[in-house]
Amino acid sequence: MSVALTPPAETSPKRAAILAAAARLFMAGGYATVSMDAVAREAGVSKATLYAYFAGKEALFGAIVGERCAAIAAQAEELAAHAASADGALREMGRLWMRFLLEPASIAIHRIVIAECGRFPDLASTFYAAGPGAGRAWLMRRLAEEQRQGRLRADADSGVAADHLMGLMRGELYLRTILGGPTPDEAASNAVVDQAVEVFLRAYGVVVP
Repeated sequence: MSVALTPPAETSPKRAAILAAAARLFMAGGYATVSMDAVAREAGVSKATLYAYFAGKEALFGAIVGERCAAIAAQAEELAAHAASADGALREMGRLWMRFLLEPASIAIHRIVIAECGRFPDLASTFYAAGPGAGRAWLMRRLAEEQRQGRLRADADSGVAADHLMGLMRGELYLRTILGGPTPDEAASNAVVDQAVEVFLRAYGVVVP
């Protein structure tokens, strides 16, 4: 299973090749079985080149997660910036985020972390910082901007609001998928987002007279 990466413009071709090769190996064999030697061979680079970019396997895994999440955040920011209302912004961002969460690659990465976190606790910390933690921080900033524009309640805590919104979306549908169920179709995913945004805005939306 391959992982589609959208690296930053400044990423060198060798670094991009390393990330793509490592992603293929992690998806195929999990975390514990993949060695830095194997990554170097798969990427067609020397070990010296590999270690010049990444100090170890944990850093490599974190970079894969971080770059995927950064690409989604950039797309979400663009959608939110052009939305005419908080409702529209949240629905567009939510649909993008749910599609990302339910991608086979995202599900596979999450399963790897859950399976390996007992033996590699630092891997779980790296994953959280590069993925869910970074995503939460971005969403907090985005909700704070919606508050500044008067489109969400100014007295709300943006961290609590972000947790509520993510919790509403990452519910039963996501749980069934992560546990091996089929990838939901777009209609089912969009329905979860629409319901989540409706409930969220009841709690955090601004009532227009």
